[in-house]
Amino acid sequence: MPNIIELIDISRTYTIGTVEIPALKDVTLSIQKNEYVALIGPSGSGKSTLMNILGCLDTPSGGKYILNGQDVSNLSDNELAAIRNVEIGFVFQTFNLIPRMTSLENVALPLVYAGVPKKERLERAEATMISVGLGDRMHHKSNELSGGQRQRVAVARALVNHPSIILADEPTGNLDSKTSFEIMDLFEELHEKGNSIIIVTHEPDIAKRSKRIVRLRDGLIESDLLNVRSTDHVDA
Repeated sequence: MPNIIELIDISRTYTIGTVEIPALKDVTLSIQKNEYVALIGPSGSGKSTLMNILGCLDTPSGGKYILNGQDVSNLSDNELAAIRNVEIGFVFQTFNLIPRMTSLENVALPLVYAGVPKKERLERAEATMISVGLGDRMHHKSNELSGGQRQRVAVARALVNHPSIILADEPTGNLDSKTSFEIMDLFEELHEKGNSIIIVTHEPDIAKRSKRIVRLRDGLIESDLLNVRSTDHVDA
């Protein structure tokens, strides 16, 4: 299976006043197509910085990032935005839905930015909503949905452009335990359908649902292990 992500000696240093703070230190990591990976670590471990680089929301201070065969390490903001829209589907802890829009309109939004004609984008958005179990909630606005339904809308929006990677940042952080497991079941189904998924979390129970766990500490990869128990449900 080809690598969809290759990080080679990635570093990221932030300068605050005269002080340089290294958030990532020469991180090397490869992720294959159709892998299901959890990035886990305590606050300050570098996992959020790594997520921002993986998602083309930030550029590294040093090293090389190859995404789906393209070196994106030194692209401009506009070039990174274009890559994000094609290659990466984001799922956020806070859902990031636009309240005045219906669920269907929220899901179709990436296709607007991609220049897809209205008829096609609505058809694709409808099909994607049905695929995540929300065929009966297309015309509801976010305030008419439960937390779990809102996150399913966010997942559908991430999927609609057929991205190379789904990048989920603490996707269960605002959900109760039962709903969290339902969303993790959905990610499992998406992975089985061939999607490449990276979940960033600080919760061990959520990480254990993935197939591979990369643990960060102090800007370094502390461990990188296949998760042989990934199919087991962990009691909340």
